[in-house]
Amino acid sequence: MTPTDVTIDGRRVRLSNLDKVLYPETGFTKAGIVDYYARIGEVMVPHLRDRAVTMVRYPDGVEGGSFFEKRCPGHAPSWLRQATVDDLTQCVVDDLPSLVWMANMAALELHTLQATASHPDRPTAMVFDLDPGAPAGILDCCRVGLELRGLLDELGLASVVKTSGSKGLHLAVPLNTDVVTADETKSFALALGRLLGKRDPERVTTIMKKENRRGKVFVDWSQNDRHKTTVCAYSLRARPRPIVSAPVTWDEVAAALDADDEDALTFETDDVLTRVEADGDLYADNLRLRQELPALR
Repeated sequence: MTPTDVTIDGRRVRLSNLDKVLYPETGFTKAGIVDYYARIGEVMVPHLRDRAVTMVRYPDGVEGGSFFEKRCPGHAPSWLRQATVDDLTQCVVDDLPSLVWMANMAALELHTLQATASHPDRPTAMVFDLDPGAPAGILDCCRVGLELRGLLDELGLASVVKTSGSKGLHLAVPLNTDVVTADETKSFALALGRLLGKRDPERVTTIMKKENRRGKVFVDWSQNDRHKTTVCAYSLRARPRPIVSAPVTWDEVAAALDADDEDALTFETDDVLTRVEADGDLYADNLRLRQELPALR
């Protein structure tokens, strides 16, 4: 297919190979990917804005191999913002044209640091990646997530949750202040993870070694490391189907667990677009809620 130039918010973006199938199981093409990111951009871009992006690119589709691209490529358009964090110059998605350009690069997954490019030493949230070790699964993550939410509630901390788009859950505690460091969020997350593990050692672990995680939910506190990234809210994932890392409500997490429904928290692109149209951005509090971590005793 001949490349096509489109104008988005006054920026010219060249689109190519739009008929190429990138999700063979469903026949989902690059055109579908570009369309999804263009339509979800209104709620997704705020979660990307002012953050160095690591692209995970699948030029030959989810079955054709991938590569991480941290450094912003030399062929990036001149209008796309770049930021240097720790001597590495990366792309930043501050607007819809930038997001569509990345979609055309077959960057199915977009991962960001916990801090902005403007203030790389200040994480805007504390995060927990709840990762199940087989045969544990998403429902085990729901149970642990609800327990973790309860702990946070006791500490006076609100939290938001999204699916990982794979097999786990991501829980975030909005901070959005200038008084916290990555070391502090990492230590705090580890302390809470260890408390959960102490309460339920048969189901929860904070130990990274794979052999220690079988049948348990790994509470990955290390995602708060200054150099680690987490997949952005609303990003596609490289699964057999075009599944999205989708914000959900805590009521939905509880309902999935109560119904013993492993598929209740799986959302593809059309599902997510419908949800956003009906409910808006369920992850918005992660951007606007200001909280401080209490002292741990």
